[in-house]
Amino acid sequence: MESRRAEIVRAAVKLFSEQGYYNTTIQSIAREAGISVGLVYQYFREKDDLLFLSLKDVLETYEREIPLALEGVTQPLERLRLAIRTYCRIVDRLREATVLTYRSAKSLRAERRRYIKEGETRTNRLLEACVRDCVDQGYLRPVNTSLLVYQYVLFAHAWALKSWAFRSRYSLESYVREGLQLLVDPFLTPKGRRGRR
Repeated sequence: MESRRAEIVRAAVKLFSEQGYYNTTIQSIAREAGISVGLVYQYFREKDDLLFLSLKDVLETYEREIPLALEGVTQPLERLRLAIRTYCRIVDRLREATVLTYRSAKSLRAERRRYIKEGETRTNRLLEACVRDCVDQGYLRPVNTSLLVYQYVLFAHAWALKSWAFRSRYSLESYVREGLQLLVDPFLTPKGRRGRR
């Protein structure tokens, strides 16, 4: 059941990304997934359910995988760099769904949009905790944590949103490495610069 449901969601994400939410029909999603329209309706009541589940899945992936990647890593600066790197790797894997979030979240009902915003806030808190630890332990100078974290989020999402510009010039790893030089290194204290070596 779960694998069939995931197939339908993947087909929906692909078509929503290519054609837009309003131009995509349940019939076209069923065709893309290679199943009947009736089977789609066994899993989802309406197209809005598919869009919501697609966006929810992206946010839950961040919340699940970033903490997993940080397990056992205690050095604050290393944790921050790894959190940003993991975020970018997830975006790379879920490029279509990331673009879909920007393009179609406004098509959700109000309470579902609110849930998506809350999910983004929870993900941001993971990164904010890493930045605060770096500041508290003297690796980064004091910064506007919330504003800096949104720069990290936008940087990660840009890998999907501007892939036409970046993918021919950078590998994901070189993109992340240069991004860390722009978005972390300028805030390092002398202790942080020593910890980078």
